[in-house]
Amino acid sequence: MGFLMRELRKAGLLHDDVKTVMGGTGLAAYTQEPFLENGEVVWRESVMESLDDSVLRPVAKPFAPEGGMKLLKGNIGRSVIKISAVKPDHRKVVAPAIVFHSQEELQSAFKRGDLEKDFIAVVRFQGPKACGMPELHKLTPPLGVLQDRGFKVALLTDGRMSGASGKIPAAIHMTPEALDNGPISLIRDGDMIELDAESGTLQLLVSEEELSARQPAQCDLSAVHYGMGRELFAPLRATVGLAEEGATVFNW
Repeated sequence: MGFLMRELRKAGLLHDDVKTVMGGTGLAAYTQEPFLENGEVVWRESVMESLDDSVLRPVAKPFAPEGGMKLLKGNIGRSVIKISAVKPDHRKVVAPAIVFHSQEELQSAFKRGDLEKDFIAVVRFQGPKACGMPELHKLTPPLGVLQDRGFKVALLTDGRMSGASGKIPAAIHMTPEALDNGPISLIRDGDMIELDAESGTLQLLVSEEELSARQPAQCDLSAVHYGMGRELFAPLRATVGLAEEGATVFNW
């Protein structure tokens, strides 16, 4: 960790204008390691070089020229995508949309054999205002299987995935969300979508005239708003902010 902190500070990728539990200002203390000498704690500089370049590399010798996360922007809104585990030949997908309003709907379609084709799964009404932005970990296994079978697949959702997106190109945390009548609520089955993680673009290939004539989709969310104490969170869902701003209720 000392090596990592030193590299990030040296490259200007960490701010030193912070106070920490180590006392004082800055992060220099985190580039050191504690040792015992004659029963006393002494601090020394951590290792100056990585002990294993296959695990940890210096800034001057990165694994990739860019980081593992990218921002996607386009006429659907803004989202993030984790590309560190996505092979380059899967980072651009142009395919028709198939719309779902829950991860269980997609799983059912997969089990029926309805998804044996190229498509971009649009899983909406999963945002913070809609249902508290749950982890959508059930989406990755079926999409991964379809990708392994040679189909061009991707995911677009206003829901949340922590590290579960894996090898699938997944545009997540879409803002604005469907419940806010974001453009994701206008997508229909068969609409062509272009997701390009290399260029950072996400486009719904439908004319502006066509989109302006559409009405936002509606979704009955009563099943996820009532029961098991979910009613208690209604005030939080009503006041929560945008996903790209942290989905927080503390709007300073």
